[in-house]
Amino acid sequence: MRKEIDLEKWTRREHFEFFSKFTEPFHGVTFEVDMTIAYQQAKKKSTSFFLYYLFRSLKAMNEIENFRLRIDEGKVYLYDEVVISTTVLRSDETFGFSYIDYNVHESEFLHGAKLAIDKVLNSKGLDLTGAKINEVHCSALPWVNFTALSHARNFAYADSCPKISFAKLMDKNGKKTMNISLHAHHALVDGLHVAKFLERFQMLLNETD
Repeated sequence: MRKEIDLEKWTRREHFEFFSKFTEPFHGVTFEVDMTIAYQQAKKKSTSFFLYYLFRSLKAMNEIENFRLRIDEGKVYLYDEVVISTTVLRSDETFGFSYIDYNVHESEFLHGAKLAIDKVLNSKGLDLTGAKINEVHCSALPWVNFTALSHARNFAYADSCPKISFAKLMDKNGKKTMNISLHAHHALVDGLHVAKFLERFQMLLNETD
């Protein structure tokens, strides 16, 4: 479900009109997060570490309104929730796109995620049929400790979906850290909202049972 934003009354109207005219309206930042507790909790629960932090990243985005905004044919809509599309690597070194719905209950999210990932592992090609406007684009590069990242973009295609990428898990001064790249459409998301995401994401990663 979504509702249209009244642009005439929207406090971001001028920001939207300004940045939506840019050839490249996305801005990005790379930051480091502490994964020590999250890694321990995932191992304790015998849960995929990737899905453990993926769920928390999507939960944080759903809690911050600006990450649920999308542009559709020049209009701005606020979605009730956002879902995630993440790349899945196959044994033949090709990847496909998985489409995973959000669920506030972690167990339900994990169940849906595993089904979506298995579907990609047992298929070929990219599979663009499940793409949704209210998704977050996700990728993981667990082999590279990147400090910056750019994305392949088709500027002829209207896109306002945030993009998040996860780097290699590192051991640093007795802690486990990971660099994360986050890109967002500046007509919808500012640096303040990125900072709010980082704060909330780290908080969720630090939770224990």
